[in-house]
Amino acid sequence: MATQYDAIIIGTGQAGPPLAQRMDREGLKVAVVERKLMGGTCVNVGCIPTKTLVASARVAHMARRSGDFGVLVDGPVGVDMKRVNARMKEISGQSNTNVTRWLDGMENVRVYHGHAHFESPNTVSVNGELLQAEKIFLNVGARARVPDMPGLAEVDYLTNTSMMEVDFLPDHLIIVGGSYIGLEFGQMYRRFGSEVTVVEMAPRLIQREDEDVTKIIHEVMEREGVRIRLNAECLRLKGRGDQVSIQVSCDEGPEEVTGTHILMAVGRVPNTGDLGLDGIGIEVDQRGFIPVDDQLRTTVTGIWALGDCNGRGAFTHTAYNDFEIVAANLFDDDSRRVSDRIPCYGLFIDPPLGRIGMTERQARESGRRVLVGKRPMKQVGRARERSETDGFIKVLVDGESKEILGAAILGINGDEVVHTLLALMYAGAPYTVLSRSVPIHPTVAELLPTVLQNLEPLG
Repeated sequence: MATQYDAIIIGTGQAGPPLAQRMDREGLKVAVVERKLMGGTCVNVGCIPTKTLVASARVAHMARRSGDFGVLVDGPVGVDMKRVNARMKEISGQSNTNVTRWLDGMENVRVYHGHAHFESPNTVSVNGELLQAEKIFLNVGARARVPDMPGLAEVDYLTNTSMMEVDFLPDHLIIVGGSYIGLEFGQMYRRFGSEVTVVEMAPRLIQREDEDVTKIIHEVMEREGVRIRLNAECLRLKGRGDQVSIQVSCDEGPEEVTGTHILMAVGRVPNTGDLGLDGIGIEVDQRGFIPVDDQLRTTVTGIWALGDCNGRGAFTHTAYNDFEIVAANLFDDDSRRVSDRIPCYGLFIDPPLGRIGMTERQARESGRRVLVGKRPMKQVGRARERSETDGFIKVLVDGESKEILGAAILGINGDEVVHTLLALMYAGAPYTVLSRSVPIHPTVAELLPTVLQNLEPLG
């Protein structure tokens, strides 16, 4: 006999716990199922722990640069990786504990630890127990993609998850994948003191970004000592004693790179393959994502998919917004939609990248009359004062409606400053609102009016 609930939430990533809390406040009886770590990827092996490591790596980097600021540090800068790892786990563990206590404190919510499998469209089994509800919400997240690469099965390799257990300094870390995860780990471990080689199959790093963005990121990474190998189309791995080598077949440089450790950073795959979805009529796409409508409903009535598993966003903030959309539609008579969301994300290297809306390529393809404003970070007083002048501010504007179409801020505080533009986009306000504003000096944001006062046609 199945235990009856008003709702079942499978997964405790960024959408699950707040949805459980809202339902608890509505007086609904809720079952929450988690098979592994409370809080999901972000809390345990994603945003929080990796950005904690990034912070430690930045301190090491700035300590080595202390002489540039007239600050004398006696002796070489050392990094104690065990202490770095312990600090990361303490901060991540606090977040995990907070999620656990949060859920345990909900009056009408029961947490099940185990794997959920659909037995019918409104019934799941967990540890041999049947749970039944008219509403079921999937928040099962994603994991590191492990490609079918020749030789990979014969060597030890790391993913972003297993990197959280690395409490030593790899002599030479080879990273397969030159996008967001790979670049963050690449700069981080180079600053810790490892040799680092980033291997990318494409002709440039993070291809989804504009070429002016990737050009500067490439230059920064190489200046810090990260080796980058592009056009690596014929990848093959093999062990060499206690080392591992990768055949790269690039246009330039040796055809083989040998290191001590391999990190696979080639994308993510949703955790949808073992839920029994096919047995209840939910089809997934070629990559395993669950198709949903604008209000996150699947093709089966009474089942929603939130977070990374629906392919409508791969970020903590989009997962949380999925919760907001579902809650608004269920409880607030507010027809919020995924399509109202403006794309926004960051790359958390130095300098950080804040990205919103359209890229240049997308703007051109839109058929609009597009204006662009662009200024280098070396014109920003804050950047000069901090001796961090890499990057630029770039804003794209519709020449007819005056609405902001997109922006890239690559530079000091760029991941924060970009929200000024994002807020304007959500308000539907013309760019002139900001171009006529009087921001605080000396800040990075103070250059935004100048950028918007000097728009030119996009060539």
